[in-house]
Amino acid sequence: MIKKNLLEKLQVLQKLNAISGQEQPVVKLLVNEISSLVDELRIDNLGNLIALKKGLGSGPSLMVAAHTDEIGLIVKSIDEGGFVRFNKIGGMIDALMPGRKVNVNGHLGIIGVKAGHVQTPEERNSVVSYKKMYIDVGAASKAEVLEMGINIGDPITNMSEISFFTNRDKLCGKALDNRLGCAILWQMLDDLKTEKLAGDFYAVFSSQEEVGLRGAKVATFGVNPDIAIALDTVPAGDTPEIDTEVELNIYLGQGPVVPLTSGGGVRGNLLHPGMKKMLLETAAKHDIPVQAALFLGGTSDISSMHLERDGILSGAVTIPRRYSHSAVEMMDINDAINGYKLLMAVARELEQHKNISFLD
Repeated sequence: MIKKNLLEKLQVLQKLNAISGQEQPVVKLLVNEISSLVDELRIDNLGNLIALKKGLGSGPSLMVAAHTDEIGLIVKSIDEGGFVRFNKIGGMIDALMPGRKVNVNGHLGIIGVKAGHVQTPEERNSVVSYKKMYIDVGAASKAEVLEMGINIGDPITNMSEISFFTNRDKLCGKALDNRLGCAILWQMLDDLKTEKLAGDFYAVFSSQEEVGLRGAKVATFGVNPDIAIALDTVPAGDTPEIDTEVELNIYLGQGPVVPLTSGGGVRGNLLHPGMKKMLLETAAKHDIPVQAALFLGGTSDISSMHLERDGILSGAVTIPRRYSHSAVEMMDINDAINGYKLLMAVARELEQHKNISFLD
C-alpha cells in the first residue's frame, strides 16, 4: 500500500511545473491536500510551506524539509522572429538541452538545434552554450508570442512525465529532485494524522533550494527546531562512466543515503556525530537498509539548516537517483519506501532522541 500511495502522490506532484522562486503550483496543491492533516499551516515570505503537527511535549521538536522547486529556465527576451531567449534557474546542463521539448508558461516549446545537415564537424562535436540557444514556440513574430501570454520572467521547464521501466520498481522523469521528497513528506503527514508524537513535528516544503538553499535557511530560523532533517535526492554513482567506489559509491536500490559529508567549503556539511549515530542506529534497529556515504559534489538543505541560530542538530536522508539534473532522472521506488520508513521511525521515537550529544 505504501508503494501505491507514494507513486500516486509522486505522479501528481511531478506533473507540476515549479522553478525556483515560482513554486506556487506545488505549494497550492499541498495546501489543499495537507490542511486537514495538521494543526497549523502557514506560508512565509520566501514561499516555504510550514505545517505543524503538535506533539505531547515529552520529546524534542522535529523538522523535516523537502524542497518544492525544480531546475529550469526563465524567459529573458523575445526576438522579432518570435524566438525566445532564456537564462538558467539552477543546474540545467547545456549539453542536455538542444532538441528537448519544454513548457514555456503553459505552451509547448522546443530548444532549437541546428540541422545536422548544415553543421560543421566542429559543431557536431562541441557543446553549444545556452547563451546561444533559443526556444521555438511555433510563433512567427514577437507580437504572436506576447499574445500567447508569454512574457519576460516566465518559467520554462522540461516536459517529461514519469515513465516506468519493465522492472516496475524503477521509473524516470523530470523533477524527481525533489518532488519525490515532497511525496514522502506528504505521505508521512497522511499516515501520522491520527497519531500523537512525543514532540512537535514540522513538515516544511522549502523553496529555492536549487539556487542556494535559501528557503530552508529562513524556515529553520523561524521554526527553530531541536532536530532538523533534509529530505532530498542524491546522485547515484553506479553507471559505467563512473568509477563507483572511487568517485561516488552510491547505488540505486540499496537504500536511502545518510550523507556523512556533503558539499565543500562554506556550503558544505559535516554530519553531527550524535545525528549520525541516531540515524544509523534507528535504521539498524528497524532493519532498514541505508547507505552511509560521502558526497562532496553537492549538498542539500542541511548545509543551511545546521548553521542557523546557535547551531541546529541536523541530518539528511537522501534518495539515490541516476542522471541527475536531466529530464530523465531515474529512481528505484524501494529506496523511497525505505527513506519513508526511516523518517517515520525517527518521528515515532522522538522521546528517545532528547539527549543527542556531540560526544556520542
